Amino acid sequence: MGITLSRRRSVLVCAVAAASLCVAVAVWSRPDYSVPAGPFARTAPCSDVVARLPENLMGRGRDAVDGEGTAGWGARAVVLRCGVEPLAPTIDTCVNVNGFDWVLDDARVKRDGAWVFTTYGREPAVEVAFARGSQPAGDALVTINDALGSLAQKTKCLALSDT
Repeated sequence: MGITLSRRRSVLVCAVAAASLCVAVAVWSRPDYSVPAGPFARTAPCSDVVARLPENLMGRGRDAVDGEGTAGWGARAVVLRCGVEPLAPTIDTCVNVNGFDWVLDDARVKRDGAWVFTTYGREPAVEVAFARGSQPAGDALVTINDALGSLAQKTKCLALSDT
C-alpha cells in the first residue's frame, strides 16, 4: 500500500509540474502585440527581410510581434511592416538614406506625431513607424536598410527639378 501511495504522489507531482510548465510556456511565448500584415507580406522577400532584422534597434530589444512580415522594438517604439502597398508618386517628403529612398507620411506627422516612413521604388514595400517621442529615425533606417538589401530598386524619388 505504501508503494501505491508513493507512486500516486509521484504521478500527481509530475502532472502538476507538467501543467505548470505548459502554462508558463503559453504565457511566455505569447506575442507582446499584434501588427496588421500588409497585403503582400506572405512573400519570400518579406520573410527574408524579417529574418535579417536586428535583435536590437537604437538600444531597444526586439518585441514578440504577431503578424506576417512584421517586427517591432521597444514596446511599439518602432514597428516595421513588410509587404505594404507600394507608394504611387507623391509630394510627401522623400529622404535617401544610404541609397534607399524613404517617403515620410507628412499627414500622419501632423495628425498624431508619429513618423511613418515607406520605402519608395522597391517591392515589396516596407513601412517603418516611429512612435511620437522615439529617437531619431535616421539611425534606425540605416540599420534597417541592411535587412532590405535583397529588395532591388525599380524607381527612385525625384525632385521637382528632375521632372
